[in-house]
Amino acid sequence: MHTIQEILPTLYWVGANDRRLERFENLFPIPQGVSYNSYLFKDTKTALLDTVDSAVTAQFLENVTHALGGRELDYLVVNHMEPDHCANIEELVRRYPNVKVVGNKKTFQLFSQFYHLDIAKNHYLVKEGDILDLGEHKLEFFFAPMVHWPEVMLTYEQTRNILFSADAFGTFGALSGNLFVDQMDYERHFLSETRRYYANIIGKFGSQVQAAFAKLPISSVSMICPLHGPIWRENTGYIFDKYQLWSTYTPEREGVVIAYASMYGNTEAAVNKLALMLAERGIRDIRMFDVSRTHLSDIVGEVWENSHLVIASPTYNMHLYAGAANLLEDLLALGLKNRKVAIIGNHSWASAAKKSMEELVSSLKDSEILASMDIKSSLKDEQLVELEAMADAIANSMTV
Repeated sequence: MHTIQEILPTLYWVGANDRRLERFENLFPIPQGVSYNSYLFKDTKTALLDTVDSAVTAQFLENVTHALGGRELDYLVVNHMEPDHCANIEELVRRYPNVKVVGNKKTFQLFSQFYHLDIAKNHYLVKEGDILDLGEHKLEFFFAPMVHWPEVMLTYEQTRNILFSADAFGTFGALSGNLFVDQMDYERHFLSETRRYYANIIGKFGSQVQAAFAKLPISSVSMICPLHGPIWRENTGYIFDKYQLWSTYTPEREGVVIAYASMYGNTEAAVNKLALMLAERGIRDIRMFDVSRTHLSDIVGEVWENSHLVIASPTYNMHLYAGAANLLEDLLALGLKNRKVAIIGNHSWASAAKKSMEELVSSLKDSEILASMDIKSSLKDEQLVELEAMADAIANSMTV
């Protein structure tokens, strides 16, 4: 059964949802699933913007067929060549052999790397600033390399000021009938997943996001249609403002994330004590995570939101405990900047964790180590003064 939804009288959502997939990119847990969005214009000419993942091909093709209502498909615009959005290009060319596949030079290079069908006769090569005239609707193409792949394009519909944003402004989480942000409690159900999606998938490319922003007519955009998640048809400035913060590595709030590794509970006991000290100093909504139990992507999303990080780990095999090492190395790989950090190491006979954490944190650009301490096996009364000093350093660096 088709599941299309009308966005405007000549524009339709023809995507599909996947609630069976356990991990996005076989890496990120998605307990609420994910949507794969595709959009169809039925104007003088018809144009489909992006396809979907192979897991939902059957639903997608049924949607497209029903939405076209017997018409031919004139154009297929490929904004992004990642397989969760381009898996059906070959099938569409087989079904509509005269379709023009719209992309840039890098688009077609990547297509030939992933797939086998020769679609050279279908190529419709565009350059930045080119306009595709569908009749009422005019589509302008903006290139956004490395947001987050090199071939990415953003398509701007000039008549209604609609931005088809590829993976930008997307989120984890399937759609449950409500297609538009204004039909749901977005902050409750999607904001944290949008942040987690951004931080883990696009986070490294903040400067490229800023470069794309410089090209786009942001103040004129009335609707944002991403490839994952709900559509923004009101208050688009809200999500633009979030992206402005996230892409400049600016914390959304003054808050503390405590991420710790603990083998037998002693390092955990130390950070529990620190958390109480911070609460006594008026710090609210402290977020605490065991790196062995919480998926890395969830912690990364929290770190992106908050201004302060406490990282604690025992020494293990003369290095960091794996979960703590993975977190810091991932934050480095994602290019995190502008954070204040406190460090707690633990060892029983040879200290290595504290030094390793200091070296990794020192590589985070525009970040500061507020305090660093090492405990031997378990926190003792004589080290409470040092832990109090750490709590003071964190509290004094905040305005709350």
